[in-house]
Amino acid sequence: MSIHEDEIPLSTAGAARIIADACPDLASESVRVLAGAGTTSHVVRIGERHLARFPRTGAEPAAVRSVLEAEHRAMARFAAAAEIPAPEPLAIHDPSAGHQLPWSLQTWVEVDTEGAGFTGTGRGGHLPDHDPWVATCLRRSEGLLPVQELATLWERARVLPREDADLMCHGDLIPPNLLLDERSGGPVLCGVIDTGGFAPADPALDLVVAWHLFDAPAREALRRRLRAPDLQWARGAAWALEQALGLVWYYEQTVPAMAELGRCTLERLLADPVLR
Repeated sequence: MSIHEDEIPLSTAGAARIIADACPDLASESVRVLAGAGTTSHVVRIGERHLARFPRTGAEPAAVRSVLEAEHRAMARFAAAAEIPAPEPLAIHDPSAGHQLPWSLQTWVEVDTEGAGFTGTGRGGHLPDHDPWVATCLRRSEGLLPVQELATLWERARVLPREDADLMCHGDLIPPNLLLDERSGGPVLCGVIDTGGFAPADPALDLVVAWHLFDAPAREALRRRLRAPDLQWARGAAWALEQALGLVWYYEQTVPAMAELGRCTLERLLADPVLR
């Protein structure tokens, strides 16, 4: 199923041909397009140890290559710093007759779960810079969400001051990017994916996971464990609000699970006094 209006389609057979031509050493490996596993890229598993990402949209190959190169640099830095498994970049391949944009090859992180990638852009800086985006989301969400309540929440969130210097952040800590192992009696974090956005940002940015993933008691436990200051915690909620507002209207018809994630996060934010 296409997610974007200008999406470049990719079939399993097409992906297999492209991979075999570009990577003869992988030609004998099984190829499987992971349906629903990526919103910005077609995610293709190759055998047991490799994964390819084919951009779903983009007009200029040079611009796409530049983005992929930046993502690979970020992935390498994240993998070097992480204490848990994370994908490592391997190569960027040129466009071909089967796919008119560059595509990337990386290692596969093996865990007992399924994962997907939602890649956001522009988060982690100045909250008011996102006013136009939030206005668009609120307009497109009429009839889907309690728009007036969410608009009021954003008005409170957008003016939160920032006191912290930039730190290296993952930038998109949503549940599909967290790999959990439940084989030992309870969910244990065993990997993080979609690390191509690893970059300096507002330290509160990675706190979005608290509202994307946890109910109120678990959020409070996380906050105590992190010793997050009040202002930083509130800014984390603000970034979660900015991100979640874009999930429902955009993915309602194409990726229902992503839309449901947005709804759940927004319900938690509306019930949480942190932005009241």
